[in-house]
Parts: sequence; C-alpha cells; structure tokens
Amino acid sequence: MRLLFWDIESSPSIADVWGLWNNNVSLSQLRESSRVLCFAAKWQGEKKVQFHSEITDGHDGMVAKAHELLSEADVVCAYNGDSFDQPMMNAEFFKLGLPPPSPYKTIDLYLVVKKNFRFPSSKLEYLLKTLELPEKLKHEGHELWVKVMAGDIKAWKTMRQYNERDVIGLEGLYDKMLPWIKSHPSRILFDGETCTHCTSGDLVKEGYAYTSVGKFQRWHCKSCGAWSRSTKRLDGVKVQGIL
Repeated sequence: MRLLFWDIESSPSIADVWGLWNNNVSLSQLRESSRVLCFAAKWQGEKKVQFHSEITDGHDGMVAKAHELLSEADVVCAYNGDSFDQPMMNAEFFKLGLPPPSPYKTIDLYLVVKKNFRFPSSKLEYLLKTLELPEKLKHEGHELWVKVMAGDIKAWKTMRQYNERDVIGLEGLYDKMLPWIKSHPSRILFDGETCTHCTSGDLVKEGYAYTSVGKFQRWHCKSCGAWSRSTKRLDGVKVQGIL
C-alpha cells in the first residue's frame, strides 16, 4: 500500500478593510485570493521528504507535481486534510484544467483526534509536543508569509524547513495513533494477510466480535496494537427482526 504523508502551505487572501474586527469582506474588496504556495510530501518507508513550491517549480509546475504524487498514492494522510489541504489543492487542479487525480483513500488525523480524545488543544503543535515527536519549526509568524510572497530567498528556506518538519511530525503522529484509526484502509487488500493497519503478520486470536446477526474471529496485532476481525462469519442467526 502506497501511503503518502503531505502538508500544504497557502497564502493569505488580501483585501481592503476599514477595521480589524468582525469584518465582512465583499468580492469588490478582495484584491488577491488565497493560493497554494508550496507543499511537502513523504512516502511511508522512505527517508526523503519532497518539497515543491512556486519558487522551485513555478506555480503550475508545483500543482502538476502534486497531481502526479496524489495519483500514485493509494492512501493520503494529512492533518485537517479533508477540510483544507485536499479541497485547496483540488481548486488548483481545477483552475489549471487538470482532471481529478486517481482515486485515493484519505486519513485525516485531526478527525481521529477529535473523535477519540479530549485534549486541551487539537492543534498539531500541541500534540507533537505532548507526544514528544519532532515539533513544528519556530518562526516569526505572519511576517514569514509576507516575506515569502515577496520572494525573499531566506524566508523561503525557512518555509521549506517548516513545511518539511510538519510532514515528519505527521508521520510520527500517525505511527503513534495507528491503532486508534478505526477507518484505516485495510492493508490486507494491498499487502496480503497482514494486520489491517500496519504491515505486521504478528496477529493473535483474542476473543470474538459480535454484530446483531453474527459472530466473527477477533484479532489483535502485537506490533501496532490495532484490533480487527475476520470477514468470515463463524456463527449467526438465521432470522432477523424487522424495524
């Protein structure tokens, strides 16, 4: 299974405003719309982190490279990717006249966090620090984006480090959260008889899983800790109630 970790960085929209609080910006006030500035990506199991940006590839070249990578992936993992990274990049594909990438499954670790845990914060920065994973790169804040958009080479170097660090931290978070990702695409479909979450074959039978009409063998992975069940029903009822 080809699993791609990725993260995008985008520019802020620029508009004419007459205040700093509670503004409703009309289209006539909008000077420049937000766009993707760069992205970093890493294949699971590979050390190299790829970086593509407006300054290294040109805007269209960067978008084309993202389309190529996503088309190669079976699964794409991001943080808040379902609501931000994916639709943001899809808009870039659409504007460039590209068709949708080859279909892929997504894993949004932000949604996993919100569904399973109650932390003081669901921000990636907080989780990486709490779990002692590679933390987000410290930088000057909004001013970094201003300098990047102005073509500052030193700022672009910092942006690249920041973007790549996020992807490295993302993979570490994925490894930690793996047994909690209940909607994880089954690796059995790609890798054969292995754990549904990781590539380990170290599975042991531990009890049974029951549905309203059936009984199934339950498995526990000793490598990542994930639980799964067989698809073959061991026993079940032949008559089911009608709601």
